[in-house]
Amino acid sequence: MMDKLPPPEECIQQLLEGTTKFGASDLHLKTHYPPYYRVGGHLRRIEMPVIEDSAYIEAMLRTLVPPTRRHEYDEHGDLDFAYRGKLGDRFRINIFRAGGDMHSAIRRVNNRIPTFEELNLPPIYHDVAGRHIDGLFLVTGVTGSGKSTTLACMIDRVNELRQLHIITIEDPIEYILSPKKSVISQREIGIDIPDYAEALRYVVRQDPDCIFIGEMRDKNTMLAALQAAETGHLVFGSLHVQDAQQTFNRILEYYPRAEHDFIRSSIANSLRGILCQRLLPGIDENSRYPATEVLLNNATVQDKIRAEEDEDIPAIIEQCTGEGMRSFTLSLAELVEKELVHYDTAMAYAPNREALSSRVKGISVAAQSLIGKVRAKAQF
Repeated sequence: MMDKLPPPEECIQQLLEGTTKFGASDLHLKTHYPPYYRVGGHLRRIEMPVIEDSAYIEAMLRTLVPPTRRHEYDEHGDLDFAYRGKLGDRFRINIFRAGGDMHSAIRRVNNRIPTFEELNLPPIYHDVAGRHIDGLFLVTGVTGSGKSTTLACMIDRVNELRQLHIITIEDPIEYILSPKKSVISQREIGIDIPDYAEALRYVVRQDPDCIFIGEMRDKNTMLAALQAAETGHLVFGSLHVQDAQQTFNRILEYYPRAEHDFIRSSIANSLRGILCQRLLPGIDENSRYPATEVLLNNATVQDKIRAEEDEDIPAIIEQCTGEGMRSFTLSLAELVEKELVHYDTAMAYAPNREALSSRVKGISVAAQSLIGKVRAKAQF
């Protein structure tokens, strides 16, 4: 371990470069602690001295913050922005005030948008991204579940297939989309436009075919997304919820009860799919794999949305696997079967442990039966 911290400007560059070197997804800076990396979903202490005061963190980050946005932290105690490192890596940086001190959470963003296969996402993600020309897709999950990467992958799939005008509204821009068949306009909150409301007020006048809204944060953002989807645009967005059923509850929380029938009707008409994901630590050290739930909008789902029968959504997902829908239970069982995650890990993330246990046992019994048949045939 080094005896003392290097100069702040030098230290932050060393730490950012270290995220790539050690395969870290995140870097945490906090007063009275040494820096930490998140590797494979786990926080790992960096062998460096403790950061004793906030002034050191402020000096580390001063050169990274866009000059036009420095006042936002002073005014609001929070700031999100993107930064390109000296080696070409991109980072999503959040600076926040806690206990009067400056802290920071920094996420490394890959230069290249990964493929669906590299993300270990099921084929239905690839299929639906290229199948629809309009409607709303929501990718949901908790913070750090890989929503941004999945959405970038889906939008890039559209970019590969169609000649469209794609407009993204992000806070901040994470992945840089290179034009393939489509024309790309990426707009960043705080740099290109003041806020989501302002961006969405004018987006339909900019002749978009496909719109990506980084985060559905309020009723106006959600309503703009629904209206754009209903008027023939393909819309992608994200929500911080755990599963498809909760997604409807979250959307409706934005609106007074008197507007719920109208909003439900809009969702039923415009929704194409809800893709939910959670990242699980894998068997291999520092690996993580997504467990996924997929709800695709069909006639039955539309009826349930309009009738306020969201509690039936999990059962519909289970019954419609042939259409490409999939439950978290199915996904977790597949991860266990493929020996990507431990059974105990899958159980810890399971929404229904009994259902997962039964499904894993069923897979095991089926596998043993197949082995027995193969052996019997070989002996014969």
